[in-house]
Amino acid sequence: MKLTKLSIAVLLSVTAAGVFAQAKPAEPDYTLAFNVAATTDYRYRGISQTRYKPALSAGVDFSHKNGIYLGAWGSTIKWIKDYSVSGGLELDLYGGYKGSLTKDVGYDVGVLHYAYVGNNLANALGGGVFANANTTELYGALTYGPVTAKYSRSVGRLFGSLGSKGSGYFDVTGNFDLGNGFSVAPHIGYTSVSKNAVAFYGDDLSYTDYSVTLAKDFGNGVVGTAAIVGTDASKIFYTSGANAKYLGKAGLVVGLKYNF
Repeated sequence: MKLTKLSIAVLLSVTAAGVFAQAKPAEPDYTLAFNVAATTDYRYRGISQTRYKPALSAGVDFSHKNGIYLGAWGSTIKWIKDYSVSGGLELDLYGGYKGSLTKDVGYDVGVLHYAYVGNNLANALGGGVFANANTTELYGALTYGPVTAKYSRSVGRLFGSLGSKGSGYFDVTGNFDLGNGFSVAPHIGYTSVSKNAVAFYGDDLSYTDYSVTLAKDFGNGVVGTAAIVGTDASKIFYTSGANAKYLGKAGLVVGLKYNF
């Protein structure tokens, strides 16, 4: 069988393409990423943690290709100092496993511990009003396309509230690509606090929070965000102890994050 110049050229190009395809770099066994950020207000589940003041944060994330991940994240806060003489830093430690149920459905299960460094909230206001603020939650999430539904449940007291063991948080968040580096993330969540805490404090601590976040990826790891955040939380319970500020009102939060 004779080969024409054209058929030889085609054969060589196909062979070369196969060689280069095989030479594609292998997926790394793990990745290690860092981030630092500044925001005009640190909101957690809609509630301001900094009394509407700016916050600085930093984090580190380790993820393995088998789905296991570990991480740590810290931020400045103010709410514990409103009831206590110390506790100006939140440190979150977490780990879990991510995988897929089907081609379109992913899952994420893990544990998250919130540590409030140096806090003595258990002794605040003479004691008997709050427990230590450190909190541990178990969580599970399902993702379908751009939408994630997640449920978190505390294994002990929730952020220092007496009688709040077994409280939970359910939220649904979307993340939609708008093109040109822009994305929008609508979110709604519901904090369900144990009825024992309601009986102790004489007020319903459960509430709904919502937000809509517009993000812009500027490249080189820099991401800017602007979010409208609000809640229907109790104005009696979710008010700063030292400054009598309601911490759940609607507002604009602007942030800048650098991932590296």
